[in-house]
Amino acid sequence: MPELPEVEALSVFLSERLIGRVIARVQPVAISALKTYDPPVTALEGRTVGAVGRRGKFLDVEAEGLHLVVHLARAGWLRWKEGLPVEPPRPGPRNPLALRVRLAGEAGDGFDLTEAGSKKGLAVYVVRDPAEVPGVARLGPDPLDPAFTLADFAVLLHGERRRLKGVLRDQGVLAGMGNAYSDEVLHAARMSPYKLAGSLTEDEVARLYEALGGTLREAVERSRGLAAGELKAEKKLGLRVHGRTGQPCPVCGDTIREVSFADSSFQYCPTCQTGGKPLADRRLSRLLK
Repeated sequence: MPELPEVEALSVFLSERLIGRVIARVQPVAISALKTYDPPVTALEGRTVGAVGRRGKFLDVEAEGLHLVVHLARAGWLRWKEGLPVEPPRPGPRNPLALRVRLAGEAGDGFDLTEAGSKKGLAVYVVRDPAEVPGVARLGPDPLDPAFTLADFAVLLHGERRRLKGVLRDQGVLAGMGNAYSDEVLHAARMSPYKLAGSLTEDEVARLYEALGGTLREAVERSRGLAAGELKAEKKLGLRVHGRTGQPCPVCGDTIREVSFADSSFQYCPTCQTGGKPLADRRLSRLLK
């Protein structure tokens, strides 16, 4: 799933190509991706893009008072094309295309929103105010907002009885992080994913805060200037523990371990994060019985 760094890079990429341009056509292909109907997506046509931004993991394209807000979900992506086909896109079970946006001009450039796989989660909204999108309305503070201080972070964690892994992924607590970067932040902070958030000492809160900002800023910087099609590969290359089960930890050399769930998993280093002790993997335990 694209997370804060990739969506930030996409917003910068689109800003350079959309601001000041007129939207000629908006062509929905997968009706299931449309989450709002008033105003219709065609209301964007003829409007000039004024800004492109990020709200957590949501992309926000503003055009003369209307906002095209997109959540790419687990398998969605944005594909920029210099010359879009003239013929209208056709829906079909094997067609990953969900929405096409064509800009005015002879070049016929624009972008496609696509989604692979059978589980459809990509969401497209056209609203007058981004706060009308339920997922945006519930977002917690952005960890890269200069106004987000260590004191603010400490308040969020105080009294929290959940494990750090779940808290960091909760969009209502912090906006923008998912499974991958929560693994990376916890590894950088040398903390167990299972540690209770409310049990952290002042020093541990400060360490986690520094790891949070440092990890995300580093990932954003690595993605800066890349084309949309290069961002996924860059993300994988930059990850130290997430998705690297069985590989050596780049810090200590221990083997990266995994805890699996029904539809997801997370990775960690026992030496760096859990005092050398592997965490219980209930799915693996069931298989061994």
